[in-house]
Amino acid sequence: MSDTVIRAENLGKKFIIGHQEARDTMFREAMMRRARNFLRRGRDILSGQLAVDGDTSEEVWALRDVNFEIKRGELVSIIGHNGAGKTTLLKILSRITEPTKGRVEIRGRVTSLLEVGTGFHPELTGRENVFLNGAILGMTRTEVRDRFEEIVDFSGVRKFIDTPVKRYSVGMYARLAFAVAAHLEAEILVIDEVLAVGDAEFQARCLDRMSEVATSGRTVLFVSHNLAAVTALTKRAIVFRSGQLTFDGPVESALAHYSSSFSRAERRDWGRGRQATLISAELLDEQGLPTEHFMPGTPLRLHVVLETVGLRGMSLEVVLRNEYNLPVAFYSSNIFNQVPLPGTAGRYECVLTLDSYYLASGEYFFDLQTTMTNVSIDHRVDSAVHFYVDTCSPDGIPYNFKQGQGFGSQAMRLAAPIEFKPVPDGEGR
Repeated sequence: MSDTVIRAENLGKKFIIGHQEARDTMFREAMMRRARNFLRRGRDILSGQLAVDGDTSEEVWALRDVNFEIKRGELVSIIGHNGAGKTTLLKILSRITEPTKGRVEIRGRVTSLLEVGTGFHPELTGRENVFLNGAILGMTRTEVRDRFEEIVDFSGVRKFIDTPVKRYSVGMYARLAFAVAAHLEAEILVIDEVLAVGDAEFQARCLDRMSEVATSGRTVLFVSHNLAAVTALTKRAIVFRSGQLTFDGPVESALAHYSSSFSRAERRDWGRGRQATLISAELLDEQGLPTEHFMPGTPLRLHVVLETVGLRGMSLEVVLRNEYNLPVAFYSSNIFNQVPLPGTAGRYECVLTLDSYYLASGEYFFDLQTTMTNVSIDHRVDSAVHFYVDTCSPDGIPYNFKQGQGFGSQAMRLAAPIEFKPVPDGEGR
């Protein structure tokens, strides 16, 4: 019997999305547009195509020509940027959606945990939802009853097990949902970013559980932006980019391939300022390479490239925001360090090396702007840089911050002086 439990051949998934054109000011034009849309939708339905709302439609391939094999007992990570096609792949493997082209062969029972609390009824208690969710996932009532105590102990919500889950926090939802799925005797376990909502202690417990599942001969597919967890948990990783599989191999090589794509990624049009224009920005790791992940306790280094016409008194300002859009820290080169932008026209670069901050896990953003000090903003780019703070060290050890080690909304403290250096022609994006 073959050890291959999942085989994808030329797999592709296409979606049709609609675009709404600008609204007409004339009533007659609006009615004519409605009539055209109605006729187009009727034509699509009669021809067997999907009817899409909007004035125009566009084909988008979430997956294209994907080929891979996964063997029994493998624990495989799937990584890639947001929108790379990871979740679409998992939904196809879980038989939630059908592929547009190609085929997938699956040998064994699949358990999926793609969204927190999927299958939970808010009015039912945690105890009732364990039995309900277990039934949805394919467990018999006897199987749920036999594993009930183990599930509750793993989730850590025993005190609230007879409370309606509508009163649970998101973290409690995640604990209970993962606990049910992790104790299902399925040959293949599919997990998509569920660990992002749990605390460090629970995430470490989940990683241990997934390791146990894999060593028992079952297969685990793990999607996560937590590269520390990916490194600690898996030996093989599959990298997706724009719906295509770009790498499949050892996890260390996969992470290097994934990180190298940061500098090649296309940057959206930032527009231009009148006096000083922001060209590019990226977070650097300790080796000076672009990264999307920050390790707490290490210097936070932001590389910025900009152009100036040489007007004196211009300043570079930076705001750090968390995933809830709340400001965490801010910096102004002119106000805090008396280092204005150069007074000679040209393209310049600088590196803001900040203190070794202990940021909580989650997603963060840098907003950048050039300003005429105390007068007006010249060029502003929101979310110019985004990065993630993992919950575990590269060794898989959860971070355990002491009280007072974090920092709130305050001025950024530079660990090294800021200096604007000319960028040679042809360099800098």
